[in-house]
Amino acid sequence: MQKKILWIGLAFVLASSLQVNAQYAKQDSTYKRWLVGSTLFLLGNFDKVNPPGFAQLNVGYRITGKDVLSLELITWKHSWPLGINPFYNRAYGTPEEKFPGNIREYGIGLAYQRYFWKGLYAAVHVMPMWQTFKNENGNKVGNGFIIFNTYRVGYHIKLFKDRFFIEPSVGIAGRAYHTEMPDGFKQKDDKWPKYTPEPGLHFGFNF
Repeated sequence: MQKKILWIGLAFVLASSLQVNAQYAKQDSTYKRWLVGSTLFLLGNFDKVNPPGFAQLNVGYRITGKDVLSLELITWKHSWPLGINPFYNRAYGTPEEKFPGNIREYGIGLAYQRYFWKGLYAAVHVMPMWQTFKNENGNKVGNGFIIFNTYRVGYHIKLFKDRFFIEPSVGIAGRAYHTEMPDGFKQKDDKWPKYTPEPGLHFGFNF
C-alpha cells in the first residue's frame, strides 16, 4: 500500500507542477504568512497489512520569505519495527518480524524549513512522542517515550494562485532517543536500524 501511495503522490506532483517558482521573496510582504496542512501518508490508513490509524495536522508561520516554523500534531500505530522500510524491505508485513501486539504513538513536534533556491528547501523535524504498548489481546503492557527526528530535502509547489501547495520530498527519519521497550517488542526492534529513508508528500492551505 505504501508503494501505491508514493506513485499516486508522484503522479499528482507531475500533474500539478506548472508553477515552480515557489520561493517567497524577502521584499514581498504580500504573501500569506500562515499555513495549515498534512501529508498524503493519510492514505496509509487503507493499508490492509498494517493500518496505522494515522493522523497529522501541521500549522506553520512564515517568519520570512525563506524561513518557516511549523507545529506538528501526529499520531500513528504500528505492529512492525519502524526500522523496516516498507518501500524496499520484504520483511515488512511478515509474521516473523511482527511485534507481539502494537505501539500507539502521540507526538507534538516542531519543524524548521529553509528555502535555498526557488522552491527547493531543507527541513528538520523534531518530534517528542509518547508511546502505549498493547499485546495481541489489546491489553496495555507498558509506556514509552521517543524523540523522532526527520531530515528532509524537498520542493514547494504553489497551486491555485498560492492558495494551496504540495511539497514532495525525500528524507531520513528515525529515533534519536527512546526508552526501553517491553520484552518481546525490544527483541524485534533491536534487529533493525533506528533511521531509515522516507519519501514525503505534504500538502497545505495558505491563509
